[in-house]
Amino acid sequence: MRIRIVDAFTDRPFAGNPAGVLLLDDAFPEDDWLQNVAMEVNHAETAFAHRLPAGGEADWALRWFTPVTEVDMCGHATLATAHVLHTTRAHEGPVRFATRSGVLTATPAADGRLTLDFPTAPLTPVEAPAGVADALGAEPVAAFDTGPHVGDLLVELADEKTVLGLSPDHKALAAYSSRGIIATARAEDPSRGYDFVSRCFFPNVGIDEDPVTGSAHTALAPHWAGRLGRDDLTGLQASRRTGLVRTGLRGDRTLLTGHAVTVLDGELRA
Repeated sequence: MRIRIVDAFTDRPFAGNPAGVLLLDDAFPEDDWLQNVAMEVNHAETAFAHRLPAGGEADWALRWFTPVTEVDMCGHATLATAHVLHTTRAHEGPVRFATRSGVLTATPAADGRLTLDFPTAPLTPVEAPAGVADALGAEPVAAFDTGPHVGDLLVELADEKTVLGLSPDHKALAAYSSRGIIATARAEDPSRGYDFVSRCFFPNVGIDEDPVTGSAHTALAPHWAGRLGRDDLTGLQASRRTGLVRTGLRGDRTLLTGHAVTVLDGELRA
């Protein structure tokens, strides 16, 4: 079975967020096998996909696993899977994925970019939980619940410098949401090519800091569209690897656009 490692939300190797991608010949194997492969790959997510019969609402079934659990939604591994489908010609044109989060679409552009169509996260203002500032290492300006599919606490911080300087207590952060914390701030200088900055910490799914998180941008897009008064924005996720996510808020749907690069193409022998 072919296995690929794809760097998503970047146009160069060794940046963005790496994902494992396996295109299966038929239905999903046992969950234990899927989880073991994801543990072996040991990236934030590994995506497993198989083709569906023609004529249905989706073209491929898609599931995502971190090294420790299955997740409801993953943007970068969806982008990586669509990239593999198109670069190997396993699928032509827009591709529809049947997932835990409904049908998700990936549409290719002539320049190699892919645009994902994801559900917009419902943001609910909440009080910042007692202790989260100490665990994160910064005082939130505002806090939001991001709904069941994303499962994060979104916190806006004072400025970009504060986000970049975070050194959180990952174990302590686990108490404040089902997946983790999205920390964000307005860009200090939008002329650098991005409108807002973020970092994502997901200790509850075995990821201390995720390099670039597509699903988080389904919450960041409506948050910053409301703050900045524009529906089309670009976010910089300021992990060590970094990556850019172009977002387009379309009501209850959010468009996520980025490049991807295959960095490894090998054979799974287990």
